[in-house]
Amino acid sequence: MKTYIKYSLAIAVLTMTTVTSCKKEFFDRPPQSSITLDNFYKTADQVSSSTNILYSAAWFGWVTKGGWAITEMAGGNGRSYSSDVANFGNFSVTDGNSELANAYNSLWIVVAQSNAIINNLPAKVPATVDKKVVNQALGEARLFRALSYFHLVRLFGNVPIIENTLDYVDNFQVNTNPVTDVYKFILNDLKFAEANLIPQIRSGNSVAQGRVSSGSATALLSKVYLYMQDYTNARAAAEKVIASGEFKLYGADVPGKEFKDLFLTANNNNEESVIALQWAGAGGYGKGNPLQASWAANTSITGTGDGYGVLGVTFDALFAFQQDDKRFKPTIMVTGANYPEINQSAGGYTHQANQGQGTSAFVKKYVVGTPADNGGIGSAQSSANNTYMMRYAEVYLILAESIMGTAKNSTDPQALAAINKIRTRAGLGNLTEIRRGYFTPNNAPGKPTNAPAQYYRDDILEERRRELMFEFDYWFDLARLDGFNVTSHPNAITIINQQDRGSGDNGVPSNSYGNGYVAMTNSKFLFPFPATEVASNPKLIQPPVPYVFK
Repeated sequence: MKTYIKYSLAIAVLTMTTVTSCKKEFFDRPPQSSITLDNFYKTADQVSSSTNILYSAAWFGWVTKGGWAITEMAGGNGRSYSSDVANFGNFSVTDGNSELANAYNSLWIVVAQSNAIINNLPAKVPATVDKKVVNQALGEARLFRALSYFHLVRLFGNVPIIENTLDYVDNFQVNTNPVTDVYKFILNDLKFAEANLIPQIRSGNSVAQGRVSSGSATALLSKVYLYMQDYTNARAAAEKVIASGEFKLYGADVPGKEFKDLFLTANNNNEESVIALQWAGAGGYGKGNPLQASWAANTSITGTGDGYGVLGVTFDALFAFQQDDKRFKPTIMVTGANYPEINQSAGGYTHQANQGQGTSAFVKKYVVGTPADNGGIGSAQSSANNTYMMRYAEVYLILAESIMGTAKNSTDPQALAAINKIRTRAGLGNLTEIRRGYFTPNNAPGKPTNAPAQYYRDDILEERRRELMFEFDYWFDLARLDGFNVTSHPNAITIINQQDRGSGDNGVPSNSYGNGYVAMTNSKFLFPFPATEVASNPKLIQPPVPYVFK
């Protein structure tokens, strides 16, 4: 709590001055001398630039390591021997974990940044600035505040609702509020954003399309409603997004493009991008996309001295794909896979056996190669490719799931059409029925003999996993599987307990030792507040207090 309040003091005056970029049009900076709240918000350009930080540096602590350690390792997609994140893979994370604290603080910094804009713009902008420009900035701030709270409430449960961070500078002792109130707050922010953001029909890819639009807010609303099991509103919001025409699906709606093209730097801010973080690339540590630095299997991939291979891929994630799934190669690097787009000057990159994280498989998604492979942009620990916070493909999967609701199976034509649109792009056959429940194992090649005799299968959940793997999502899907705001997770526990998260041998491909099964319990679906935050604000672990909405 204390950390993000400290940040907000500086942010209130200089929210807009901390990001630079090669994308000049998007990240134009104001003069950095003599800036005050009273003299900055004088022009439309200054108002627009005030939200730039919400698209990048404010999220850095989440994206760098803490966010993927939580979502991909706890979810069972990734594994690591690195001491700062290894505990996320076996659910032994304590309140003293540094990456848990980094993720927590980053999300609160986003809230503080958003609050500074929301609370200062209306009073400081002169009447000469078009009201639409002001409302766009306010809508962006409200959307990102909602997005940050959406992460916080799913990770920690009851959290404090803070509308003006500066109210707590002198006394940061503040109660948490109930999960249901936090979700109501999120919905209020997103409804405001939907009403005030400018609609934008995407065409091609451009810097201008980097900003969120009314369709972005509606898409995120559909996801929040889905998590709340409000299937009626989730379906209505998803259908509204699709009918708006704001976004297009690579491949299906954009000829000449495929799933793999979504993750190339050259295709930043494309038609499928709903919400994306914008990175400077050449801006150095803290200003560029840090994922390649951690995920690339070795330094020859990056050409910038990083490529630490910190995150390996679990056997369970490998088994989630069919071999002919077009998403597999752009998502996971396995031994022998060739990538002509990486190290182009040397004729491409072929992945070699590497047991650094125990399975010889590493992440390809968000790994884009050398600066030369990316138009000369990029530096150590700083790539220029966007980080998706939501893609249009997910809207189709939300539509399918919201139509199905809590049913165990469905042959609804609209639901099938939605999920099959995603499967068709992946080169998979159409489903004729959407199912969820307990089934016999699927005898995937290399499936360990000690895998559970029965397993829980959910067609939509599995499609979401394949589509969104390594986009910081799967853990949240597992945590919501058994219902909204529940304390019992029998189906999710079954899935997690049947996952092979272990290591393998040096074969090509590596063969599982079958030593990675965990014993999941209900108490581990929420993470502890960082110890330093509880020490500063003991009310975090007291019973929540209902929020008084203004």
